[in-house]
Amino acid sequence: MGGAATGQPLDISGALQWNPAAISVFDENQLKLDIGFFFSSPELSSTVPEFDSNGQPTGNFFSGTTEDDRGVSPLPAVAYVWSKPESKHTFGLSAFGISGFGVTFPESASNPINMPQSMGGFGRVESDYSLLQVGFTWAYEISEEFSIGVEPNFNFATLELIPNPTANPTGAGYPSTDKASAIGFGAQFGLFYQSPTGFKAGASYKTKQVFNDFSLDNTYLDNSTSSNDFKINYPAIYSLGLGYSLGNVDLALDYRLVDYENTEGFQERGWTNTFSVAGFGWENISIISAGIQYKGVNKLPLRLGYTYSSNPINSDLAFYSVPATAIIKNAFQFGLSYELSDKVSLDAVYHYGSSGDATSGPLLNPQFIENFPPYGAIPGSEVSYDMTTSMIMVGASFNLGK
Repeated sequence: MGGAATGQPLDISGALQWNPAAISVFDENQLKLDIGFFFSSPELSSTVPEFDSNGQPTGNFFSGTTEDDRGVSPLPAVAYVWSKPESKHTFGLSAFGISGFGVTFPESASNPINMPQSMGGFGRVESDYSLLQVGFTWAYEISEEFSIGVEPNFNFATLELIPNPTANPTGAGYPSTDKASAIGFGAQFGLFYQSPTGFKAGASYKTKQVFNDFSLDNTYLDNSTSSNDFKINYPAIYSLGLGYSLGNVDLALDYRLVDYENTEGFQERGWTNTFSVAGFGWENISIISAGIQYKGVNKLPLRLGYTYSSNPINSDLAFYSVPATAIIKNAFQFGLSYELSDKVSLDAVYHYGSSGDATSGPLLNPQFIENFPPYGAIPGSEVSYDMTTSMIMVGASFNLGK
C-alpha cells in the first residue's frame, strides 16, 4: 500500500509502524512474520579541475564514476497483536528494521573522489548504518468509532564508516572505524477514527528517538589510532492518514513530515574547527503515500502502492552525504496475499524505487574556506549520486483466534 497505513490499517505491521491506535480494529490475536531482500545500485560521480605545477587551473577537468558493489541487505519484521474478547484494550509487540543506509564504493584511480587519500581523494568509501526498533503498543477504544494508542520504543543502531569524516584528520588523512552501536528511546502516539460508512482517518506523532553517542574507534592509514564520539538521533515524524473501504476496494492516503532539521546528527552542518564533519545538514522532507487494495479475486487480495518523498539534501551540502546516498524520490509497490485457510495467509511484495534526478553539489575542502566560505567549495568541481532500489519481501500472517 506504499506505506499508507495511518488511516487504513489493513494489517498489523502497518498499524504498529504508523498508528498505534489503529490496532484496535483487529478483534483476533494475530502474528505476522516478514523478511525483505533489499537491493540498491547507487552510482557516485565526481569532477575536479586540473592544476598545473604552479597550482593554477589548466582549464581541463578530470571526471569519473564509481558503481556500488554492495550485496543484498535482509530486512526482518515481526509483529504480534492480542486482546481479550469484549475488551476495549488491544496490545501489540513489534520489531522492525525501520531505517538504514549503506554504500560500498571501491577505491578507483578513474574517479577523483575515490582516488587514494594520498592523492587527494577519499579512497574506498563504505558505510553501514542500521536501526532496529522494538515497540510495545497499547490501544484503547473510547467508543466504537474512536481509539487512542501509545507505543514506547526501544532502538538499537549500528554504524560503520570508511573513511570516518566525523573524526579529526591527520597527516595520514581520515581514519576508518570499527562498527559501533548505540541505544535509543522514544515513543509514538496515535488517534484513529472509523465511521460505519467506511470512512477512516488517523493521526500519529512519533517522537524523536534519542540515542547515546556512537563511540568510534579509528585507525588511520599509518596504523595510528584514535577515538571520537558522534551522535545521530532518529527524527520525529508527523503522520496524517485517510482511508475508505467499500465492498471489494480499500483506499489509503498518507502524508508525513520528517523533522530532520531538529535532529542531532542531521541538523548540524559544515566543518568543525578541527576539519571533521559536524553533521549531514539535512532539511525536513514531506512524504506522500497512496495505496489501493482489491479483494474481488477469491482468496487473493491484490495491492498497488506509490510513495513520493522530497529530497532532504541541499545541493551546497551534497558532499557530506556521500556515505548516505539512499534518497528515493519515487517508489512503486505491488503486493498480494494468498489465503491458505482461515488461519494462515502468505504475503509477497515487490518494490522498485528511483532517486529521480541526481543529487549534486560542489566538492568541499576545509582548507578552501577562507577563499570560498562557508564550506570551502572547490571552484568548478562537482559530486553527484543517484540510485535505484528494489526489494522482494515475503511473509506469513497467522490468525490465532480470540
